[in-house]
Amino acid sequence: MRFIISSTLLLKNLQAIIGVINTNNTLPILDDFLFELENNSLTITSSDLETTMRVTVLTDLAEEQGCIAIPAKILVETLKTLPDIPVAFTINPDNLMIEISAGEGKYKLSGHPNNEYPRTPALEDTTSITFNSSLMAKAINRTLFATGNDELRLVLSGVFCELTPEDVTFVATDAHKLVRYKRTDVRSNESAAFILPKKPLNLLKNIFSSQEIPVTIEYNKTNAFFSFANINLICRLIDGKYPNYDAVIPKDNPNKLVIDRHSLLTTIRRVSIFANQSTHQIRFRITGQELMLSAEDIDFSNEARERLNCSYHGEDIEIGFNSKFLMEMLNNIETDEISLEMSLPNRAGILTPMNSENTEEDILMLVMPVMLNK
Repeated sequence: MRFIISSTLLLKNLQAIIGVINTNNTLPILDDFLFELENNSLTITSSDLETTMRVTVLTDLAEEQGCIAIPAKILVETLKTLPDIPVAFTINPDNLMIEISAGEGKYKLSGHPNNEYPRTPALEDTTSITFNSSLMAKAINRTLFATGNDELRLVLSGVFCELTPEDVTFVATDAHKLVRYKRTDVRSNESAAFILPKKPLNLLKNIFSSQEIPVTIEYNKTNAFFSFANINLICRLIDGKYPNYDAVIPKDNPNKLVIDRHSLLTTIRRVSIFANQSTHQIRFRITGQELMLSAEDIDFSNEARERLNCSYHGEDIEIGFNSKFLMEMLNNIETDEISLEMSLPNRAGILTPMNSENTEEDILMLVMPVMLNK
């Protein structure tokens, strides 16, 4: 088995799929890429058993087809140091030794049998939907930060996707904050719902944000299969019932604050420096058309207070929020102004963008209040 390929082309494609490989694998074979050569086509696979990514590239020259597992880290680190030159791979099928020739350099490493590499699950009874990659990247960016990390509540560690003939909705929550991102410009022929894990979404986000391509998602009850450009990704869906997110969104919120997003974000960022670093508690006191933001850390006698002008309709209110959560949310809204709707100091606040130019996009962010120290 022998092939020649551009070092830059190979490195670019390996870097797109190396994120699947864990740093501590229980199976040593999972530290490898699986190389499969057929005619001029080279297919490279990486897997952690739950998620599998596959990329296909054309070689400049290929002799004898074959299949071998190659240690990923040493290969990628070597390619990083090379200029854009042709690289020749020669694999001895008898002892699985790999010889790499690049310019004046020759490098040897030991490969592993391809039959030890986990097989990609076959998808049966699937339904498909096609997205634009930029839309998918936006949906992931808007929701992923709100997912949970609790291993006992695995359903909250992923993004819930709800497909209907009217719209597509992405939801993420960790029980302290919630994001619902809805698109009416994408529709499914039939209704479906599934929970996508965090890791594959992180991998897809990095690829989608850099290019504009159609993405097809095929899914069944256990797996989701993403195909785009020359890359495929298959991941196991999170098993379980997602909580009724709609039931926790308060519908009656008579107190409405409208304020400049950037001013609020920078003020919270400053004031939160003086907050307790374990609770990140920040106090909102709204009276008339004035918002007073304050934070304190009693242990270190730190205190900050800052005033902002706002547009407010409702009764005077004093409510506490986690500043870290609010900053994450404000960073994931693009409009100049935002609306914060509240009812009582112990009820969730609803954050939405104001005057959004995209009428086909609906974003709602919910943040639970924190108990204020009197």
